[in-house]
Amino acid sequence: MTTRLRVHRAWGVAFAAFVALVGAAGFRAAPSVLIDPLHQEFGWSTATISAAVSINLLLYGLTAPFAAALMDRLGIRRVVTGALVLVAAGSGLTVFMTASWQLLLCWGVLVGLGTGSMALAFVATVTSRWFVRQRGLVSGILTAAGAAGQLVFLPVLAALATHDGWRTASLVVAFAALAVVPIALIFLHDHPSDVGTTALGATEPEEKPAPSRGTARRALTVLRDAAKTRVFWLLAAGFAICGASTNGLVGTHFVPAAHEHGMPPTTAASLLALVGLFDVAGTIASGWFTDRVDPRWLLGGYYFLRGISLLLLPHLFAPTTEPPMWAFIIFYGLDWVATVPPTVALCRERFGMSGPIVFGWVFASHQVGASIAAYGAGVIHDTMGSYDLAWYLAGGLCGLAALLSVAIPSVGAQGEPRNMALTRSP
Repeated sequence: MTTRLRVHRAWGVAFAAFVALVGAAGFRAAPSVLIDPLHQEFGWSTATISAAVSINLLLYGLTAPFAAALMDRLGIRRVVTGALVLVAAGSGLTVFMTASWQLLLCWGVLVGLGTGSMALAFVATVTSRWFVRQRGLVSGILTAAGAAGQLVFLPVLAALATHDGWRTASLVVAFAALAVVPIALIFLHDHPSDVGTTALGATEPEEKPAPSRGTARRALTVLRDAAKTRVFWLLAAGFAICGASTNGLVGTHFVPAAHEHGMPPTTAASLLALVGLFDVAGTIASGWFTDRVDPRWLLGGYYFLRGISLLLLPHLFAPTTEPPMWAFIIFYGLDWVATVPPTVALCRERFGMSGPIVFGWVFASHQVGASIAAYGAGVIHDTMGSYDLAWYLAGGLCGLAALLSVAIPSVGAQGEPRNMALTRSP
């Protein structure tokens, strides 16, 4: 007699979410390898091009909490499909641009809204609805999807931009986003009850909540209530520094900074892709640790170690990849977004069913920090002729983020109860 192995539907949803995040991550890899080609063709300054990235990062964060609420209203599948189309449009339309304001519109607004609708609040929504067991691990895997996309796209986009021009690279990103749409439509179910099952690890079926009305109002109400707590502000401040020291600075400016020290752009892009490779391992491991270790101490350790690596980075740039630079890539890569699983866990633990929307607002602060760093590093470069000061500032801020993380009160301390009244739907 043959026993048939049955895979829980939650893993199919996780697969679709992973692929969707990888498809959208194509654009996350694009700016760092396209800054120099755009400067050479149009003569735009680093600060001008960085402004488009800054707008993108800002909208990427500010869209997240509203997208999380919109998923409650319209469902995950519809929101993600629309987001992928926006990413494709924003990247594809750049091939027709002739002025810098068009770059701000395409890179900044269209792609910012699209990627923001599939930001990490999307991860929090999927894990909250579909997983009771192994939530931390799945959060780590889905968070690593962005790094996986970077790993896939960075070397390809760098080679295309170098040999075939930046327009070809932009079109590849657009087609990649569109290619994921059918997978999202087939596998990305909104709720376990839609397919007659339960969340993985749930002991009893959970009824699908009625579609919420007033999407924007709910997102703002959750923010109002969360903002009354100390936990929220400590998480938001630390995550703002997280964004500044990853997407905003390293993700945007590592390749041009390395190129200024004589390293070929394709080599620098490959190094940044390796950051993505080690980030996959680091983030999944972080999800595993989050299920077992106090997430506050995990965050403190991650930020402290990241700060040390950034303080050392200006001394590691060279025309070739020497062993110290390899050590940075491995060390920094393991830490890149390892902060996400413990942050998601703290939002879920402290804010209950509103946790995904609260995390959306915490993630918004992440992108505000990233936005400031992306533009600020460009200004520092244009003013001082190098990025050195930007690396040192980021390293110091990471030390501050470590202190903020360990200062988060334990459950039940100083008026910070578990699952506050905020957890009730407005």
